[in-house]
Amino acid sequence: ICFKLTWHHDSKIGHVCMQLQCGVLPWSGSTNSSSSDSFLGRLWAPLLRNSSSTSNATSGIVNVARKPEGAGRLPPGIVVSESDLHLRRLWGSPTKDTPVRKYLLTMAVGYKERANVNATVQKFSDNFDVVLFHYDGHTTEWDDEFQWSKEAVHVSARKQTKWWFAKRFLHPSIVAPYDYVFLWDEDLGVDNFTAEAYIDIVKKHGLEISQPGLDATKGHKAYDVSVKRNSGEVHKTDAGGEKCPDVHQRPCSGFVEVMAPVFSRDAWRCVWHMIQNDLVHGWGLDFNFWRCVDDPEEQFGIVDTQYVVHHAVPTLRDQGNGEKQGSRAKVKDRQYEEMHAFDSRMDNADKELANSTARSSSQP
Repeated sequence: ICFKLTWHHDSKIGHVCMQLQCGVLPWSGSTNSSSSDSFLGRLWAPLLRNSSSTSNATSGIVNVARKPEGAGRLPPGIVVSESDLHLRRLWGSPTKDTPVRKYLLTMAVGYKERANVNATVQKFSDNFDVVLFHYDGHTTEWDDEFQWSKEAVHVSARKQTKWWFAKRFLHPSIVAPYDYVFLWDEDLGVDNFTAEAYIDIVKKHGLEISQPGLDATKGHKAYDVSVKRNSGEVHKTDAGGEKCPDVHQRPCSGFVEVMAPVFSRDAWRCVWHMIQNDLVHGWGLDFNFWRCVDDPEEQFGIVDTQYVVHHAVPTLRDQGNGEKQGSRAKVKDRQYEEMHAFDSRMDNADKELANSTARSSSQP
């Protein structure tokens, strides 16, 4: 929302635009009066002085950075609206701490899968901060076995999914420093995967949302488009596939699965807002990731030369309600119920937006 402030100065009109409350206020001044002499001057001067801003000398336009909600009582120069998941020391100068890494690896894990998780982390370089989301309550045990665990962030909440964790701990303002966010399952075979090489390919092909190809000869695959091919570095569609009569529809293009997605910073900022707070399994998200890029058929891709095996270990269904009868089946039932609920919400949101747009266009 734009707060428009106008004032007369040497017969010129100046404008200040900020994302605050909406309104129009006149402000008369002269060359020999200070803007801070009036109430409006006291209100705006600190913002103009301390905020990052750009000015057009000929047009009198000044763009002032918006202060985030909740920071209204603070001077803009002290506001820090973004954070990271990088560990800091308790000693020494803050200026000499190791810098935030360029990329972020996050995984929802259980202690029983630690050998596979360890193999995965080994494929990621020192350019990655690592966050483990523990759904089984075991956290400190990892430090006893793996040196890298002592430099990772551990978050524990029993019987929760990676999408539950992601909604609560991967807010866009928290992961803002990272160019790419890996949101992976714990049951991936990574013998033929190296993270740095993967990133190079993603950048080369301009992929905003991607995943490594799946070796279907050794593991599970849900969609043909995800299976690795031998024809190049990347493929983006399943054109001509048996289940893809229309290559422009999901999951034939503009699609990655939910077990090993990789998001650019900008794409994740959108995807995070699409994750529903009460729908924890994430079913249905993959068919809507396309909404978070400008050109899904070009900005989605499956990286074929860096591929993984999806072992499809049913860790979530094993969590369930434990020894009670039908535990796995009840988890599966909820997964489908959530998918239908998400589809319904998205359909209703699309209709509401279309109706709102139609009403706006019909008004004079």
